[in-house]
Amino acid sequence: MSFGKMNTLVDIIQTAPVKDAEGFVVSGDTILATARAYREEKHGNESWANRAAFSTASALFRFRKQPALTITTDMTLVCDTGRYRILSVEDVRGRGLYIEALAEKLEPSVR
Repeated sequence: MSFGKMNTLVDIIQTAPVKDAEGFVVSGDTILATARAYREEKHGNESWANRAAFSTASALFRFRKQPALTITTDMTLVCDTGRYRILSVEDVRGRGLYIEALAEKLEPSVR
């Protein structure tokens, strides 16, 4: 994966409960890492047809593996187009260099 294709800046975020100044527990975001990533939106080609098991996935992210960080499905990816919940994580070709994450775009709820 060349740096020319990895042109999206992505924050890897862990959401955890945090106490505010008044002692109430609210959910807070902790940025674990920032990485350059390749982002591919869902479209009708053969590779997306093979990912039918993850029909809710709307984007694919590929980025370099962070040495001290294990990416899990509990994490969220944030980039310029919005927030994405990670659905699956896979090591590309089993070499430990790149991570491929299928993600679903989170839409804010309207009240």
